[in-house]
Amino acid sequence: MHVLVDSSGLEIYGAGQWLEEKHGAKTRRGWRKLHLALDADSGEIIAHTMSDQDTGDASQVGLLLDQIDGPIGRFTADGAYDGKPTYDTIIGHSADAAIVIPPRVNAVEPNEDQPSGQRDQHIAAISRDGRMKWQASTDYGRSALVETAIGRYKSIIGRRLRARSPHAQQTEAAIGCAILNRMLGCARPKSVRRSSKVA
Repeated sequence: MHVLVDSSGLEIYGAGQWLEEKHGAKTRRGWRKLHLALDADSGEIIAHTMSDQDTGDASQVGLLLDQIDGPIGRFTADGAYDGKPTYDTIIGHSADAAIVIPPRVNAVEPNEDQPSGQRDQHIAAISRDGRMKWQASTDYGRSALVETAIGRYKSIIGRRLRARSPHAQQTEAAIGCAILNRMLGCARPKSVRRSSKVA
């Protein structure tokens, strides 16, 4: 299974927003982070978690992987998930998983006497060939599929959580993900690339 992971913010609709809409009073907006894991082949949301706005993305990887029963062949995420703890968590779940996470711009190659891990190989490939060539060789562009799923969630389910308590918000997000999977199962588009001849 090829797993794609990303997160996005959902606004919390509370009294502050109501005052702002009714009286124009400025309030500090609160929001929650929705973390999604997507099956790249089917487009189905296979795991999700919700956290507060200050929680780092990488800390949610273990909770997402706990919801996935089968082995992972490939794991792709953006640079927010970069770091040894993320790699260790993924390898702990699926020892043979190929991990594709772009290292930070200031990432340094390890010493030659240390064993080379997947992250070190990515750093070396980027410094040797450049980031764009690395993205093409690792098929990093497929990560756009999870961004599309987040866009689908926000356009169909909404950009704002209606529930008030964190537990109810978790339930609301779970229902939203189930609805999207059901819709995808009913009418998944089958796209085919066509080459048009220019006269």
